Amino acid sequence: MVEFSINNINVKAENGMTILDAAKSVGIDIPTLCHMKDLFPTGACRMCVVEVDGMRGLTPSCAFPVAEGMVVQTNSPRVRRARKTIVELLIENHPQDCLICVRNKNCELQDLSEKYAIREHRFAGEKKNHAIDISSPSIERDPAKCILCGRCVRTCNEIQKIGAIDFTNRGFRSNVTTPYNKGLNVSDCILCGQCILACPTAALREKSHSKEVINALTNKDKYCIVQIAPAVRASLGEEYNLPIGTNVTGQIVTGLRRLGFRKVFDTNFAADLTIMEESTELINRITSSGVLPMFTSCCPGWVKFVEQNNPEILNHISTCKSPHEMEGALLKTYYAKKMGLQPENIFVVSIMPCTVKKYESDRPELTEENMPDVDAVLTVRELVRIFNMAGIDFNGLPEDEFDNPLGVSTGAAAIFGTSGGVMEAALRTAYSKLTNQILPTLELNDLRGMSGVKEASIIINGKQINVAVVNGIGNVREIVKDVQEGKSKYHFIEVMACPGGCINGGGQPIHQKPEKIKKRMDVLYNIDTKSSIRMSHENPIVLKIYDEFFGEPNSLEAHRILHTSYIDRKSILRNNA
Repeated sequence: MVEFSINNINVKAENGMTILDAAKSVGIDIPTLCHMKDLFPTGACRMCVVEVDGMRGLTPSCAFPVAEGMVVQTNSPRVRRARKTIVELLIENHPQDCLICVRNKNCELQDLSEKYAIREHRFAGEKKNHAIDISSPSIERDPAKCILCGRCVRTCNEIQKIGAIDFTNRGFRSNVTTPYNKGLNVSDCILCGQCILACPTAALREKSHSKEVINALTNKDKYCIVQIAPAVRASLGEEYNLPIGTNVTGQIVTGLRRLGFRKVFDTNFAADLTIMEESTELINRITSSGVLPMFTSCCPGWVKFVEQNNPEILNHISTCKSPHEMEGALLKTYYAKKMGLQPENIFVVSIMPCTVKKYESDRPELTEENMPDVDAVLTVRELVRIFNMAGIDFNGLPEDEFDNPLGVSTGAAAIFGTSGGVMEAALRTAYSKLTNQILPTLELNDLRGMSGVKEASIIINGKQINVAVVNGIGNVREIVKDVQEGKSKYHFIEVMACPGGCINGGGQPIHQKPEKIKKRMDVLYNIDTKSSIRMSHENPIVLKIYDEFFGEPNSLEAHRILHTSYIDRKSILRNNA
């Protein structure tokens, strides 16, 4: 431990701790733009500069360690002038269209402008001018709003380890872009949206489907149905200043009905359906010497990653559609027939914590007779904007229940929104099917948490089944390499592209607080614990649909409606390069 002074406060801190972290430990806030917790500091933006006695220049607090006897000032006139100048220069090279910007009132540059009382333009000169990249079906990139903090680059390169974007050029011409400045649609981007969560401005944002949804709701010929993913109910309340970790399922249902949706269903129902199909597929592969290990297919970012980088292992991925696509397909087949509706008149909207789901809903493989399973995908952020536009007072909404029959789900479905949840739910059902007994411990704690790779083993009928959960796409390459080389010890592997799973998806409320992820996870685990039915194969409506429509899991009809295929995008990208 070392002793030193910050703003005349005597502080004890661990040797090697940065000035920034030491200041936070005693409640002193130092502004940052480029800093990212747990990543090696760069000191690039200089917003965090402080004055250290004995040093001629100002010091970047995020990259400078504390020392015995050091005297630090974080709010001296010299420090304030430096920070204010940095913000002023950033603003002068910015579009300054705050009133029409999607990040208005949720922008770090805007917050800093207010904090340092910037009320005039002191600098004038040439501004950078870049075209907006709208080539991707999920993400829009506006380089004119980029402040070169580098957080998106570090997220893509160091956390996700994709490398779809990076810095190019120098000085005034510095820019963050894709290789050869081509569109995101022909880059290595998997559209996970983690860069959006990292971006302090609106340089990166989701491609909005709000207009399409609003138009459908006002079209009398459209029968609008909406479904919400498990992770949405655990995070949307944050946008209305509710305590982090508040379950707002009932209010969301009421709000969606007030928007005009005819039916409000739960994607959790389709998560149970996914487990029926995926666990059966796994059992068939294990018992009939099929291709192992089998990977889950719920995350379209992960599927896109394999198609672009390792198409030779596509036969290892489950052929099951993701839950919201299964539900959309079911709505336009079974439900349409049951209710006497024309499938082409049904407009299915998915409320997702994810940006890559927009890309997924647009895949030709998930379209039947020019009719997509899901017509539009809204992120949590987009739904909040629509609620606000409609004048809905979310905090004052009463709670309501999902519509039946596709609103009934189990606890196993709820945990789909967390890293490890799909695996946990699948093992509950696979174990029961193979042994006719209940898994001794439904909570598989080894598969929970934020570790990069989590693993477990269970004994089923005397055979040891090894499973792994990959938390974040940046941790998957060694797992894939072992599969390619035939050295993998696993039978079943879950991969979620976003660290933490869907609970931290690219379409969630924007935050920079890792503790939020844990609290969101707890919401879903609590739903599971309190559920009267906790295993997907015991969902009575799912069983009824198999009796009436599919016959059994993995039947020909189930494969036609609930399963899909994949393509080699690596060759396509190479040809477009």
